Amino acid sequence: MPTAPLSMGVSTDFSEQDQIFMARAIALAWQGLYSTDPNPRVGCVLVRDGQVAGEGYHQRAGEPHAEVLALCAAADQAQGATAYVTLEPCSHFGRTPPCADALIKAGVKRVVAAMVDPNPAVAGNGLARLQAAGVDVACGLLEAQARELNPGFIKRMETGLPFVRIKLAMSLDGRTAMQSGESQWITGPAARNDVQALRARSSAILTGIDSVLLDDPAMTVRREDLFADGNIRQPLRVVLDSRLRLPLHARIISEPGSLLVATLSQDEAMQQRLTHSGAEIWQLPAAENGAIDLPALLRRLVAERSCNEILVECGARLAGAFVEAGLVDELVIYMAPTLLGSDARPLLALPLTHMSQQVRLELIDLTPMEQDLRLTYRMADKH
Repeated sequence: MPTAPLSMGVSTDFSEQDQIFMARAIALAWQGLYSTDPNPRVGCVLVRDGQVAGEGYHQRAGEPHAEVLALCAAADQAQGATAYVTLEPCSHFGRTPPCADALIKAGVKRVVAAMVDPNPAVAGNGLARLQAAGVDVACGLLEAQARELNPGFIKRMETGLPFVRIKLAMSLDGRTAMQSGESQWITGPAARNDVQALRARSSAILTGIDSVLLDDPAMTVRREDLFADGNIRQPLRVVLDSRLRLPLHARIISEPGSLLVATLSQDEAMQQRLTHSGAEIWQLPAAENGAIDLPALLRRLVAERSCNEILVECGARLAGAFVEAGLVDELVIYMAPTLLGSDARPLLALPLTHMSQQVRLELIDLTPMEQDLRLTYRMADKH
């Protein structure tokens, strides 16, 4: 993880007031949870003489950053103020000018950043630029909370891979569908409504062709209430279809948003039909087991689509393949108070035969969803 070099003399001494205003900046940043992709979620609070002079959060890619919005709200009150920002101010030209320069120009006297920007284009340069201009700089306040805002952006910048979250619904006896594949509905309306929020925060929603053929899902976000302006941002939909069996009448093709089909097939006629239906086709290499190479797919989703968070909604076999490949960061499991029986399909297809192979998880959240429970796990070996 990039960190501000200590030789810069960056302050890490924080007061109770610093804690309060950074917590406010983090709360602001969460308001951009569903809309900033592929940019990070960032909040900023400008404080002068112990009072909030202006605040803002980044809302959508291409629009002003949090610091700029806070500066606009503060106007001339920014002169001599302290800026609390959840991510190091940028120092490079992207779609918008550098925020570090804007803070300097406004006369801000102190900048407190929760964390260094992991983007190699910034990575301490923003703090260095501020300090070179005579601004007092502090970094590292509430860093753990700030990192939770952007697990995908951070992982993309640090590793070249997205944050992978698998969503599964299961019965109390750990089953996800009847032997026939019938699975609608295990969980209740509250859990299904919650899944919409998982989709909305994701860069892409990924599924397998078997799930499409069995359930004909839409894989879209339908909750306008999650977006401040009511304009739904539809994540990229990705279907793993090694033999190009996706039917042209599938709902996933006609729904709004972009569709990507990852395949091993070289059937040009079928590729052309899908392309004419609006899908983009990616030819990918095969893994040793003959299936689509999952790491190659994830790396390409980062390189070509800047994907931060991937939500995987699929059956036991594909979910198990992601876990077995060590590509999963988080499991979100909705457990319903029902029993499907020993012949029903398992949660994950994992070819484990010895206790030494077990995959350890860490429970980070347990939330009731009316009669269901949402259990969120992080992979223990990722810490």
